[in-house]
Amino acid sequence: MKRLALGMLAGLAVLLAPASGMAAGKGAMSGWAAVVVAGDFHGSGGGDTEAFDNARRDLSQALVEKMGFSPANVLQFSVRPERYSPTPGISTLFGIQNGLQGLAQQAKAGCLFYFTSHGTKFGAFLGHPQTDNATVVFPVVMAQLVNSACPNRPTIVVISTCFSGVNLPALEEKDRLVLTSARKDRSSFGCGESDVYPYFDECFLEAAGGSAGWAALPAAVLSCVTRRERETGASPPSEPQVWVGTGIRPLLPLYGFPKGG
Repeated sequence: MKRLALGMLAGLAVLLAPASGMAAGKGAMSGWAAVVVAGDFHGSGGGDTEAFDNARRDLSQALVEKMGFSPANVLQFSVRPERYSPTPGISTLFGIQNGLQGLAQQAKAGCLFYFTSHGTKFGAFLGHPQTDNATVVFPVVMAQLVNSACPNRPTIVVISTCFSGVNLPALEEKDRLVLTSARKDRSSFGCGESDVYPYFDECFLEAAGGSAGWAALPAAVLSCVTRRERETGASPPSEPQVWVGTGIRPLLPLYGFPKGG
């Protein structure tokens, strides 16, 4: 199996997109568990940023309003939960894992795990709620978190951090769709103090509102990121990565969005 380039994804979207919405069952994602994590609150310049929590909040809303997830099956986590209402859970590794495991036991159709934060070439940052320290969540730990909660079911994993492609080998499974905001040796963009969202998260939100379903969404996200980086002169390009396992590939046409494009 190969990671899919943008051109191949465009072809995949054409082949798999539901014809006239026929396969896009309304509520197709309503039995899925979804966990959205904001893993840090520091901007790229060292000051505070709301970019990750803005993404966490609005992505969770989009999952329900645009993509058909049940509100009862969506959990949010933040490093500074006391700042927000409704109050999300605290972004600790054990808290996130327990939350996903518990939710997956009640919503058994599939799992979505979305993590937005900073990253290194070794993994993703998970900030400490009470200090400025951060833990690096290594790819094997990220994979175990998902594997333990969502075995033997369709799963979508989205990692929005710099160098997030480093997570791909550990996350690649036949029943899994994986999106990362950058390849393993590239930064992603949009996590400064004044940014509303990281670029990738902004593009995911745009695609959620304009795509018919999961068959078309990856190509739309990648195209948007490329356009956004060109518009802002961000370089070198982040080159988001996509993995589509052989088990989930034929199911993608069934995962349509009730209010898709």
